[in-house]
Amino acid sequence: MASLPKPIIWASTAASFTGVIYLIKDWCQGTKYEGNEKLEGKIVIVTGANTGIGKEVAHDLARRDARVVMACRDMFKCENARTEIVFDTKNKYVYCRKCDLSSQQSIREFVELFKKEFSKLHILINNAGVMRTPKSYTKEGIELQLGVNHMGHFLLTNLLLDTLIASAPSRIVNVSSLAHKRGVINTFDLNSEEKYDEGKAYAQSKLANVMFTIELAKKLKGTGVTANAVHPGVVSTEIARHLKHFNGILGTIFMKPIIWPFVKTPKNGAQTVLYAALSPELKDVSGYYFSECKYDDMNPLAHKPQLTEWLWRTSEKWTHLNENS
Repeated sequence: MASLPKPIIWASTAASFTGVIYLIKDWCQGTKYEGNEKLEGKIVIVTGANTGIGKEVAHDLARRDARVVMACRDMFKCENARTEIVFDTKNKYVYCRKCDLSSQQSIREFVELFKKEFSKLHILINNAGVMRTPKSYTKEGIELQLGVNHMGHFLLTNLLLDTLIASAPSRIVNVSSLAHKRGVINTFDLNSEEKYDEGKAYAQSKLANVMFTIELAKKLKGTGVTANAVHPGVVSTEIARHLKHFNGILGTIFMKPIIWPFVKTPKNGAQTVLYAALSPELKDVSGYYFSECKYDDMNPLAHKPQLTEWLWRTSEKWTHLNENS
């Protein structure tokens, strides 16, 4: 029997290899949230909603007829995203509002305007974040990753608690990361002033998200407001823009093609966030961490009450929560 021509063999091999790659890519997209809840009359805030996971979450909630407030730093990008969402969902109740999480004044101004416009808040998605940034600080002098990822959302959430409680049942979803499992809360140098490592600072901020969630759940017990944290997965979003080796020429040529099959799209990265925000089975569940639409283990440090209480008190002090709220 005559053998096949080499070009056909090579073409067949390439096709098979490509098929395997796409099967891996599909498998790595993770669990999909299948709930079909409608949210007519419900009011939602999503931070960082102009791109990535936040945009996909806002888009999905708008499709469910929620009134969605997109809390973003860049109003140009926010308006572009809002226009796209409104055009696709036919939901005109989608709003862009300025909220720069690196400025506590901006956060307070956002909350003040929100409370003038709305009397209820049913879902708060604390999604916005930065990752592995060069050493830099918020307007109040807080290390940027800790300041945006944790302190900004800490202040925003606490300023909105009265509205969330008045709207109960309501939910708070804090987007954390698997990176929190290697995080440590450096009580001697929380602001990374003595030594700055962008990876450790990021992990610390994501652990702070989880610890904030646990302490918040305790304080909200009996109010009808739940708080949970989620890991969305490894997702292709703009949050990776500060990864120099990944975004350089060599990274673009070699690294990105290699990891592409294992990285989620933003739409698939949004699924566990939607699960935590919407699933009826989580109606009374609070103070947990989820990944792939199911419970996951936390960093053991998150279960140390003295440490979570210390972080809460420090966060109150650094955000001047009890002085000007």
